[in-house]
Amino acid sequence: MRNEFTAAIMRKMEQVAVSPRWISGMSRKAGIAETPARARIIELRPQWVCACTAALLVNLSACSTQGILRAFSTQTTQPTQSTQPTQTAKPAHHGKKPDPKPEPTEQELFEYIREKLLSLSPNDGINDNLEVAFDPASSILVITQPDGHCDILLSSIDTNSVNWEIVDPSETYHQRGEILRLTLTSLSGKKARVCYDNKNRVDAGTAANRVRLLFSLSKADAIPGFTGKMGTAMKKLIVQSGGPPEKDILSKR
Repeated sequence: MRNEFTAAIMRKMEQVAVSPRWISGMSRKAGIAETPARARIIELRPQWVCACTAALLVNLSACSTQGILRAFSTQTTQPTQSTQPTQTAKPAHHGKKPDPKPEPTEQELFEYIREKLLSLSPNDGINDNLEVAFDPASSILVITQPDGHCDILLSSIDTNSVNWEIVDPSETYHQRGEILRLTLTSLSGKKARVCYDNKNRVDAGTAANRVRLLFSLSKADAIPGFTGKMGTAMKKLIVQSGGPPEKDILSKR
């Protein structure tokens, strides 16, 4: 825009400016005597016009530049307002960690094992679990069956010996339901159990270095994760009764 304005002024200057000769000729026709001083004035007059016009252009350019700068500075200095609401940071709340679940007591473990031995007992007349008792003083678990009872010496059992298997107690002419059997063995040089017949006599034909807990397979299958829970309960009861804790033997080899 400034360049167009300057060009227009220059065109106007060319129209206004006249030569000294043209002024002298017009003076003679008008009957005006030409003197040296007057001729000098006529010769300098176009230069004055050019100088005045140039000064005018400089002033106009300066004013235009200052106006443009003021407009630009006004636009750039206006603060921008954020359209987003200011969000204040909320302090983080670190909740207290819940206390670890306490370990079950010896009595609680016994109650769990007893309930499962009775509710999941085989019902074939031979392998039934009729009653389960526990003596904390001697750490003996007593299981009564139709042919007698066995005293299980918990402090003498190896917690690394847990083994589950499925047994079919059927006979040739008598079908029975399958049994889920948990077997644990004794520590080296110790007895795991002592069994008695119905007359309370020691049953010498029963192996003393292992313990067997019997459950109905069909009943146990209805409980998710039963073998893992029962195995853990037996291990914890053995440890609380004075037996050795379970060891990760394979990791050392």
